[in-house]
Amino acid sequence: MQVASNTAADRLKTAGPSARLMWITPDRIFYAGLLGAPGVRTMGSLMIYVATEGSIRIAVGGGEWETGEMAIVHPYQPHQLLSEAMMINLIKIEAETMEIPSLPPLLARSGIVDAPQFVERVRRRQRELCELGSLDDLNSLDFDRFFFDRPLVPKVLDRRIQEIVEMIKRHPSAPSSAEECAEAAHLSFSRFLHLFKQEVGVSFRTFRKWKRARSVLRHVNEKANLAHVALDNGYPDSTHFSHCIKQVYGLRPKEIFAGSRRLVVYATSGSARG
Repeated sequence: MQVASNTAADRLKTAGPSARLMWITPDRIFYAGLLGAPGVRTMGSLMIYVATEGSIRIAVGGGEWETGEMAIVHPYQPHQLLSEAMMINLIKIEAETMEIPSLPPLLARSGIVDAPQFVERVRRRQRELCELGSLDDLNSLDFDRFFFDRPLVPKVLDRRIQEIVEMIKRHPSAPSSAEECAEAAHLSFSRFLHLFKQEVGVSFRTFRKWKRARSVLRHVNEKANLAHVALDNGYPDSTHFSHCIKQVYGLRPKEIFAGSRRLVVYATSGSARG
């Protein structure tokens, strides 16, 4: 591959054949693969859905169905999605890492967005990613430049809450309670819960539930016993695991794993916060 510049994102060159892949960083995800059944999804990230071809249909928050090539869903908004091609390109940006008022205009509202140039960019980037044998030298800053040409404006949290957020992201399966996190932040329990929701936008419990469910994505193409996956990711049993995953993704774990057998997963460690 010819090197065009010094940045890792700029080294991603022209396209090859279509493939199913997922690129995961601590703050971002790009997924190109099967969409699955149109169950209700509620995820803690900004969702950018782009049709691989044809159109998609989406209903946000129980509203009317809309049709187009691209849709935006803001964090923690329940929604349903259908794809004409049964496949989807999806960008996820973690809610606690971005300032929503500073997002590019095309990401400002939930629902169908008319942005043909961005649609073509995402489709082209998907093809380019398929040419890479490894994404180990890329991070969330490269991710933003790759899709948006520049880093998104980061959200600045209270330092005490930021430390707890980073701890949960590093160890989403850990059984740390809100009481223990409040003590670690040197805050009273009630003050911690109030400040956490004020800074992050959702409750401590909701945030931890999302991060735990997100961490499962790193294992979806592995030949693993789902009961072991559940325990390794902090779920007490398979029933609780299945219920929680379906609430988040609109699919049961066995459906997600079955649809990910041909998926290539790249997990990189660098974050947008450096």
